[in-house]
Amino acid sequence: MSIRFPVQYLPLTAIAIASLGIGSIAYINLAPKSIQPIISETTPKLETVSALGRLEPDGEVIKVFAPTSGESARIERLNVQHGQQIRKGDVIAYLDNYAPRAAALREAQERVTVAEAQLRQVEAGAKSGQIVAQQRVVDRIQVELQTETAAQEAAIARLEAELRNAELEDRRYQYLQTEGAISASLRDSKQLTSDTVRQQLNEAKAQLSRIVRSRQSQIAESRATLDQIAEVRPVDVELARSQVAQSEAGVARAKADLDLAVVRSPQDGQVLKIHTRAGELVGNNGIISLGQTQRMVAVAEVYELDINRVKIGQSANVISKNNAFSETLRGKVKEVGLQISKKDVLNTDPAAQFDARVVEVKILLDESSSRLVAGLTNLSIQAAIDVRE
Repeated sequence: MSIRFPVQYLPLTAIAIASLGIGSIAYINLAPKSIQPIISETTPKLETVSALGRLEPDGEVIKVFAPTSGESARIERLNVQHGQQIRKGDVIAYLDNYAPRAAALREAQERVTVAEAQLRQVEAGAKSGQIVAQQRVVDRIQVELQTETAAQEAAIARLEAELRNAELEDRRYQYLQTEGAISASLRDSKQLTSDTVRQQLNEAKAQLSRIVRSRQSQIAESRATLDQIAEVRPVDVELARSQVAQSEAGVARAKADLDLAVVRSPQDGQVLKIHTRAGELVGNNGIISLGQTQRMVAVAEVYELDINRVKIGQSANVISKNNAFSETLRGKVKEVGLQISKKDVLNTDPAAQFDARVVEVKILLDESSSRLVAGLTNLSIQAAIDVRE
């Protein structure tokens, strides 16, 4: 027999059934459960840090400019070619002001030569011929003094003899006049003769004195000239040396000016690109780009979250992103950057973070790897750094 419920009791029946179900569920949840063992999941330790990057020569690519500043520089002659290996100090180019500055240097060197010759001349003193000639002048004046003195002394001796005779005649005629034997006029004539001879004698003696004084003065002057010619004065030597030093300073200045007209390589490396040719003005890119391609580095841009795992000396593998080379390059971390910057190498992955913050890590490639990519500066690469070391 089927049990029928009045229709009015159906809602109450439904509520009772629902309450019974909820109570059963609550009882089941509140009932004690058996304890299950908890298995901890550990994150695997990171073994490598991957990063995108680029290739560049060790020491980075440098741009070589003209050494002149404050004035435009034009290339007169370019001395290198694209791809050429050059050494530090090699001439890269000559500027258009090289020729006049080279001429100025030669002129300054000639001035040094002249100054040095003058110094040697001063140190050696006068020429031997000049000394001998001046000595002959002294000797000649001395001989003239002796000759003129002797002649004048002979004239004085003659006049002295004449004066003695004249005085003797004067005294005798004076006696005869006193005795009245001769006239006064005759006696006066003898006295006049005596006075005349005496005057001539005095003039002769005075002339002798003048001759001696004049010739001795000439001899003194000639000897002074001789001493001056033969003497090497320290002040003259010092003056000549200062002129040499001044000329040498001019040479140093001219060499410095000439060096500014020559562009030399600041380091060993390879000419990666020529920016300025002969006849052109040096622009903002310089004359050439130069890099040490015999030692290449991979510059990896490591995310800032991974940089604490990267250490100097860790091994790294480098591959090409664009299959520019098929081999795997090997190297070691050489340098870890100290500055965080935005990512420079673009990732082709659409899910990659284009504004990620990275640190540049330089990986020095081994010799064989460097040779393989020596001509691939700025090539995009992908590096994997072994951080287990």
